[in-house]
Amino acid sequence: MLNSTIDRVTRRIEDRSADRRRLYEERMARQHRRGVHRGELSCGNLAHGFAACGAGDKNSLKLMNSSNIGIVSSYNDMLSAHQPLEHFPELIKQAARGMGCTAQFAGGVPAMCDGVTQGQPGMELSLFSRDVIAMATAVALSHNMFDGALYLGVCDKIVPGLFIGAARFGHLPALFVPAGPMPSGLPNNEKSRIRHALCRGQGRPRCIARGGVGVLSQPRHLHLLRHRQLQPADAGDDGAAPAGHLLRQPRHPAARRHHPIRHRAGHSQ
Repeated sequence: MLNSTIDRVTRRIEDRSADRRRLYEERMARQHRRGVHRGELSCGNLAHGFAACGAGDKNSLKLMNSSNIGIVSSYNDMLSAHQPLEHFPELIKQAARGMGCTAQFAGGVPAMCDGVTQGQPGMELSLFSRDVIAMATAVALSHNMFDGALYLGVCDKIVPGLFIGAARFGHLPALFVPAGPMPSGLPNNEKSRIRHALCRGQGRPRCIARGGVGVLSQPRHLHLLRHRQLQPADAGDDGAAPAGHLLRQPRHPAARRHHPIRHRAGHSQ
């Protein structure tokens, strides 16, 4: 049974947002009825839209009888949770071609690392970055070139920012794709013990490293934490929010019949 307080708060939110939610659902329903109108783009618009594509993708996009998936990514080299995303767009494009479709990298969004900026002036931009990510996502999808979207990202401001941008295009089928599981170089209990030792001012904590017990200097401890503890993959730092590990489909119910892979030319006209 749902907790009574949670139920009461949920109902209050539903009541308070009813008018705005109705307007949003009506807007998404209208957009869904209109469909993706890549076929209505002018020759100049369309030529710009696939100018950077290879010959095969250009022919597919020109014929209007297959889906085109927009990729929005938060990849950068600083975040261990995002570094693997460097190669995802090309893999997605290859998979789309294998199904007779196309995919284009629609745009990138900023993805700052709280672990780097903690205690630094840039920390003040952390929450603001969510709004920038939402706007960048909307810009990436604003060209009427796409029948669906894939959002590549993880972490507590980045995924909500992507989600807000995706909600503005809620008539498009969408998937959120993380970077995969992250291996850990040290057991969690040992990580915690080392941190506690350093907080107590013990600069040479004993630690399990490379299969044996030894004494770590503070520079070596820094190297271990950044090189072995945080491997490139999805989990990120210990503070990474669970939101990054969810697979979501933020779309209006009316759009469920409009699967991006089953899209046909009739929906584009």
